[in-house]
Amino acid sequence: MTSLGALRSDDREEAETAFLRFGGHIFELLPSGAAYWRAERALLVADLHLEKMSSFARSGQLLPPYDTRVTLARLEADLARTGAQTVIALGDSFHRDEGTRSLLEGDRARLRELTQRASWLWLSGNHDPAPHGLGGLCLPHLERQGLVLTHEPSHGANGLIAGHLHPATRVMINGRSVRRPCFVHDGRILLLPAYGATTGSINILGPAFTGLFHWEALQVTMLGRDRLYPVSPRRLIHG
Repeated sequence: MTSLGALRSDDREEAETAFLRFGGHIFELLPSGAAYWRAERALLVADLHLEKMSSFARSGQLLPPYDTRVTLARLEADLARTGAQTVIALGDSFHRDEGTRSLLEGDRARLRELTQRASWLWLSGNHDPAPHGLGGLCLPHLERQGLVLTHEPSHGANGLIAGHLHPATRVMINGRSVRRPCFVHDGRILLLPAYGATTGSINILGPAFTGLFHWEALQVTMLGRDRLYPVSPRRLIHG
């Protein structure tokens, strides 16, 4: 991995993938915001928020409902890239429970094909707590190989992988500030960035993260357009 400075052409392949050790396991981090758990051949994604735009449309905000299509295409590409046999969705896969019923037929067919390509484990989130019948298995949380996978992080946890908070970071680069989603962990809690095409993000220096991490052990990996960047916590700024 390189710094946040300019990348040479021969750095490109190395920078497109980052490897993270957490809880005694190795995870391959992808620029999309997914994490590939090679030992389990599992693709981890958090906060897809499928059907977010259609949910807004039902409340009177006339927005094009294409976010689901974009997010599913991203998932399709990551499955092809990694060859994952399992997908573990860490909650808030749908923006609302009714999103499982509002899928356009083309999106429903694409999701059906994806759930047939790999085993799917849907963990419940605060936006979509109800189980559904779209393929795969719906669970409140998952324990595997000494790790707990769930939607919301909890203070004092150890060996926990979650989403929910949509982590992002802001840094200064050549006199300009850049804010991007990020992976963040302290050896005890690992948070994945939101994967959905239209999800927002929250700076990890904000109050939502207060007391969650041991700052002296913090490791941050920032998403770029098509590559990943490790960021020293000393370089983080508010905003």
